[in-house]
Amino acid sequence: MGLDIRDKVLLGCAGLLAVGLVSGGYLLGDGLKRARAADRSVTVRGLAEKNVTADLATWSISYAATGFDLPAVRTEIDNNTSQLKAYFASLGFKPDELTPVGAGVNQYINNGVNTITITQRMLLRTTDIVRAQRAVAQQFDLVRRGVTLQEGSGMRYSFTKLNDVKPPMVAAATRDARAAAEQFAHDSGARVAGIKSATQGYFSIDARDGESDGSADTPYKKVRVVTTVDFYLD
Repeated sequence: MGLDIRDKVLLGCAGLLAVGLVSGGYLLGDGLKRARAADRSVTVRGLAEKNVTADLATWSISYAATGFDLPAVRTEIDNNTSQLKAYFASLGFKPDELTPVGAGVNQYINNGVNTITITQRMLLRTTDIVRAQRAVAQQFDLVRRGVTLQEGSGMRYSFTKLNDVKPPMVAAATRDARAAAEQFAHDSGARVAGIKSATQGYFSIDARDGESDGSADTPYKKVRVVTTVDFYLD
């Protein structure tokens, strides 16, 4: 028995619906597969280190004179200042590299006697790191000149050119991170693709290993940066 026109139309529609369901299922499955592939990633850290030498030295110098007569104490502190300037001049420092940064006068009565202390603070600021090291090494000469440095007077070395080394160090840390990701991918039978996300992290400047207990009292420093990178995996 033949089909009438109505049955043929319904059969055709059913066929088209079936084809659509098959195609839609394939596309959905393919889309889920691609989505799962896009979710495959590995997060690794990359490290870059660079040895640098400080390019700025600052020495905060504090010294004092104590007595019972203000003019005499002032004369002593002035003499100490003259000897301090002569010391740095003998080492080849320019006059404008040593500047006064403050002074204080303290008076108190001790057993009925008026005691006066004048404190003077000077700052040495120089980019000549070798000369600065020499000044610290020979500072006992100041004692011979009658200048006794107070506690807290110390040289500080700073590295001020961090922006110059940042770009190549970030690139090196990223390469290090990719190497770690490729090792992980190799072990898991995958392949590293592009970067999903990345975080630079903080730069740190510390003393080189074994050269000092602190980062400020040595001109020899190590710059470190750690990057965190999330790589796609194929």
